[in-house]
Amino acid sequence: MKEAMFFSKLDDTKVQCNLCRHRCIIENGKKGICRVRENRDGTLYSLVYRKLISENIDPIEKKPFFHFHPGSTAFSIATVGCNFRCMNCQNYEISQLPRELNQIRGKDVSPETIVDNALQYQCKSIAYTYTEPTIFFEYAYETAVIATAKSIKNVFVTNGYTTREALKTIKPYLHAANVDLKSFSEETYKKLCGARLDQVLDCIRSYKEMGIWIEITTLIIPEINDSDAELRKIAGFIKDVGPEIPWHVSRFYPQYRLVEKPPTPIDTLRRAREIGLDSGLRYVYEGNAPGEEGGNTYCYHCKKVLIKRYGYQIMENNVVQGKCPGCNTPIDGVGM
Repeated sequence: MKEAMFFSKLDDTKVQCNLCRHRCIIENGKKGICRVRENRDGTLYSLVYRKLISENIDPIEKKPFFHFHPGSTAFSIATVGCNFRCMNCQNYEISQLPRELNQIRGKDVSPETIVDNALQYQCKSIAYTYTEPTIFFEYAYETAVIATAKSIKNVFVTNGYTTREALKTIKPYLHAANVDLKSFSEETYKKLCGARLDQVLDCIRSYKEMGIWIEITTLIIPEINDSDAELRKIAGFIKDVGPEIPWHVSRFYPQYRLVEKPPTPIDTLRRAREIGLDSGLRYVYEGNAPGEEGGNTYCYHCKKVLIKRYGYQIMENNVVQGKCPGCNTPIDGVGM
């Protein structure tokens, strides 16, 4: 139990949670949409503080980050819960556990221990991932503060629904975020995730305005968000925010409650990548498709292969002091 950050007291012991963009109004004894923040007599509490459900050492490329300290490892952590209810969630066993089984699970691990483990395994960063890091904000925030003091970076893998005030608070300790942009349709967002597109777009702009390095991932689902028109809208939005933002167009596999759709054809990923590049994006990557040329990093000026990958593994890295060795063009990113 931990008193929550970002809530306001209302009449009749109700509270409003201001951590995510749902801004739930929660009656006494009830929980918010995430099911891990509960109102007890007019005070909001986090139910997942120091309740670690998952921890792993991952390549940073798995998050995916291709322009943030490439080749490094991230100490990845999560609690149960999520403020979305995505029909295709690949981690639904833990993200939807509080909603579907009304259970909070996890072992008691302190922020200090998480940072010590990251140091022990020589991880360059701590990734708050697998579920939605916003919903365990207090835990993530305390960990990030300690990690930053010990020169460890912090990255969110997020659905992009954090409020501006929460982002502003963690900004000094958050060094990068990979944001899911699941669709460019309000209707699809509502049906697929239970969320609003306009709020995700504003959150992406907030990251950019605050100077936090961002990469964007779109899972391309057949017959849902794979039309040329929608892909152009997504690419156009990213270009307007910043042409240097990497866009990961990833292959869908049937999951959870969306098993009737087939896996994304490789040709669809290739087409999406072409649309992104034609729209003026500098870096577009094909995800969940090992061996594709679209997994490599190219100089956007001379087209030289700079980082050659197979899946999450870097086979060769030709970037020299953050620049293309062929034409001396600076390559966007952090720790390139």
